[in-house]
Amino acid sequence: MNSRSTPTTIDDYIAGFPEDVRVILERIRRIVKEAAPEAEEGIRYRIPTFVLGGNLVHFAAFAHHVGFYPTPSGIERFKEELAIYHSAKGSVQFPLDSRMPYGLIKRIVKFRVRENRDKLSAKQPARKRARPD
Repeated sequence: MNSRSTPTTIDDYIAGFPEDVRVILERIRRIVKEAAPEAEEGIRYRIPTFVLGGNLVHFAAFAHHVGFYPTPSGIERFKEELAIYHSAKGSVQFPLDSRMPYGLIKRIVKFRVRENRDKLSAKQPARKRARPD
């Protein structure tokens, strides 16, 4: 990726990588879109981001890994399955020279969708019922 230009779309972001990395990034993008069809995509923090009532997930490519950022709750919920990867409070690194765990990514995104929807529902004021006359 050209460090001098800041991508404005996910397409721009992905286009800046070699073909083998682009294939991985496009597949992750498709997985997120399928698991979260209502999510809006964009660039935040200079990386691909999906938003659904707040940040849903981010992902980014680096020299030797793909970073996946499902927030701390996503990491915590799947900590056993993520234990084989280098991770931090809200991120995990999937090595480019290993099989990409697309199924796990999909499960994490679905978890984050449920979590964000639950938070949105909790914030909605209770609707008043129409009183019968």
